[in-house]
Amino acid sequence: MTTWTLECSACDPVRTRNTDGFPGVCEVCGSPYLVRYASLPSPEMKVQLRRQRWTMWRYDMWLPLADGEHPITLGEGGTPLLKIERLAARHGFDHLWVKDESSNPTGSFKARGLAVAVTRAVFAGAKQFVVPTAGNAGIALAAYATRAGAQARVYAPATTPRTILDQIRAFGGDLMLLDGHIGDCGIAARLHADDTGAIDVSTLREPYRIEGKKTLGLELAEQLGWTLPDAIIYPTGGGTGLIGMWKAFQELRQSGWLRGPLPRMFTVQASGCAPVVQAFETGAERATSWADPQTVAAGLCVPGPLGDRLMLRALRESGGGAVAVSDEALVEAAHQLQVAEGIDASPEGGAALAGAVSLLRRGMLQPHERTVLFNTGAGWLYRA
Repeated sequence: MTTWTLECSACDPVRTRNTDGFPGVCEVCGSPYLVRYASLPSPEMKVQLRRQRWTMWRYDMWLPLADGEHPITLGEGGTPLLKIERLAARHGFDHLWVKDESSNPTGSFKARGLAVAVTRAVFAGAKQFVVPTAGNAGIALAAYATRAGAQARVYAPATTPRTILDQIRAFGGDLMLLDGHIGDCGIAARLHADDTGAIDVSTLREPYRIEGKKTLGLELAEQLGWTLPDAIIYPTGGGTGLIGMWKAFQELRQSGWLRGPLPRMFTVQASGCAPVVQAFETGAERATSWADPQTVAAGLCVPGPLGDRLMLRALRESGGGAVAVSDEALVEAAHQLQVAEGIDASPEGGAALAGAVSLLRRGMLQPHERTVLFNTGAGWLYRA
């Protein structure tokens, strides 16, 4: 049985709390809680993975599961790591891979985080959930809440791609469309949670979505023989994937499972909504909310991410960086992944490729380095 506590990511001295009930953000400062384990698996426990199915739950020893707790699962994780040699040669890379999250249930990496968040909340007695979404998180919550026999209220911008909205409804989500952006939807979600007691599983407003996203890093490490690439290029909106992977890498190193150095982490945002890039470039510890967020990459349209401090910490600790790309560049890059490599990349996945090309041209990446891009979702979700 895994045991853990929750630790505020910002309070100094560090504030901790137990895992009772439905933990949200820190009661003192409003920052996200992070899961801290009493102990981590020893390297000898790698042998147990041979008996596990190729889903993210093969890493159950690394995840917050109580005695007698069973995952709410649709078979998430176990996504391919694909070498892209044609585009690597075209753009000047020697070693370039895509970690393709489009094969997850519900079509995106959001399945990982929502599977763990719903599992934990249902174990504590939750029957209702709410989430604001730019699209993919809403689909995932609707599906996993239905899987658990619970209800899901989803707030989404009215500009969200129609195919995504249809998927939310198809999985039984109670969909509410608002004029505005995801920040406006977040306010509505919190009001709904206060009024009804629904569990708010917004990005980083509960501690367990990060643990699900952490499996991105665990899986990547295993696929590369318990080594890591030189650089990871990650399209970033709310940032749970970036934060979760950096947490995974720290835990893997602490426990002795890894060989070699940790990767440099790079975030990519759309130039029409780039609060983390702006904060990184100016040396700020927090991001300033983006005044007029505009991008076709719905998952990147997050003007004021709650995890800004944690993202910036990961970028700087890893020696990485941040880059913004235009909508034209990310759309073209997604098209390249589709027609040159057969990967149905979302606009966010296109942003990762466009960002990598920009970083290479600036000299922030080197051609010989092993570089992994993340395609966080399926392109078909954005096509009417």
